[in-house]
Amino acid sequence: METSAYGASLAGGAFDFWSFLKRPQTIARLFSWLFAIVVFATIVSEGYMNEQHEDITKCMFNQNESACSYGIGVGILAFLACVVFIVLDAYFPQISNANERKYIVLGDLCFSGVWTFLWFVCFCILANQWSHTTQSAVLADAARAVVAFSFFSTATWALLTVFALRRYRQGMDEVGLGYNDPSSDHTSPYPSAYTGAPEGYQQSPFTASPAGQGGYQPPAY
Repeated sequence: METSAYGASLAGGAFDFWSFLKRPQTIARLFSWLFAIVVFATIVSEGYMNEQHEDITKCMFNQNESACSYGIGVGILAFLACVVFIVLDAYFPQISNANERKYIVLGDLCFSGVWTFLWFVCFCILANQWSHTTQSAVLADAARAVVAFSFFSTATWALLTVFALRRYRQGMDEVGLGYNDPSSDHTSPYPSAYTGAPEGYQQSPFTASPAGQGGYQPPAY
């Protein structure tokens, strides 16, 4: 029978917190969560500044409001997604349905791939806008931190994509090797097979042999 799917046993078991924390996927997820906090929190707290004698705050990345908004949006959504996927990773061994596991792994794979691309775009935009920034009031350390951690986030989400792809392939192999009950296979025209003669049945002693059935046999001299 099918005993495992997508990297965990179908039977479920006790949750081991320390083993869960030591998993490479969990470590990469926690780093992605931390990097997302650094990016959007830094932009929110120090990313908007105003010149002298001006009350209007502007984005520290070349006064491009779209750059700051993009970084905040990607960072907040990445932060929330990490929380959701960490909870799903912890609950994953308790899910006994292979199809539900498949949907979770596919969601992880798709989201991680998309967010790898979005973080890379964020890094390119912020790095480009920072290279054209000339405001004297900008906090250089904060801007460099946002750019650097955007790049780090690209790396961690790419690693999560690799982990999800590996887990999906492993799950497909495990499910493919699993046992399928013929009685539940509706594609077969004959789901049940003949198992034997009824109890107490005895073959007739006058059964004709296949070779001479219905034919005349001369006596032997």
